[in-house]
Amino acid sequence: MSTAALSTRSVAARGAVHLALGFGGYALAVIAFAGAGGYTAIHPAWVGVTVAVTTALLTLSYFAAPSVRALAEALGPYGLAWMHVWRIPAGLAFWAWGLDGALPSTFVWLAGTGDVLAGLFAAALLVLPRRRGVILAFHLFGLADFVVAVSTGLWFNVTGHPLMGAIEVLPLALIPLVGVPLSGATHVAALHMMLWGRRAAA
Repeated sequence: MSTAALSTRSVAARGAVHLALGFGGYALAVIAFAGAGGYTAIHPAWVGVTVAVTTALLTLSYFAAPSVRALAEALGPYGLAWMHVWRIPAGLAFWAWGLDGALPSTFVWLAGTGDVLAGLFAAALLVLPRRRGVILAFHLFGLADFVVAVSTGLWFNVTGHPLMGAIEVLPLALIPLVGVPLSGATHVAALHMMLWGRRAAA
């Protein structure tokens, strides 16, 4: 292995450490705060604010932090796509709570169904042709689902829908507050690499 390749791997490894410390610390803080009932004690809009700010910071880290950028490029659009398989259990959880009358039906149909489909699409990449068009289609579909789900959730939060309280407590709080920002940022990173980056074929 060349010196340049070893250096790139080293930088990517540092990116993994930085994300583990930064985003991992944030995730632990969310678990502690939500577990203590913190989000139920403040305005519901703060859930949306937290999601938006965290997504923006993760996306900014890809563009501004060389180590995080190197990690994303090492994984490539295909590796980043695999991270979205988690959306299958997330969508099923929305459906389970929705069927129990604990979430708005519109939110369940849009966010829950979209997440399940996006997760299945990510899992299907194992057997689908590993072609640029297929991976690009996944990230475009996943990003569209992300926008629809976040927009719907924000609307219900801001308008104070009583059933949205379920996502302010554990375990559902982990989906919008931890999973959603990571999903959104990885879609942006993958699409940037495929459409404008130097490693579009990675």
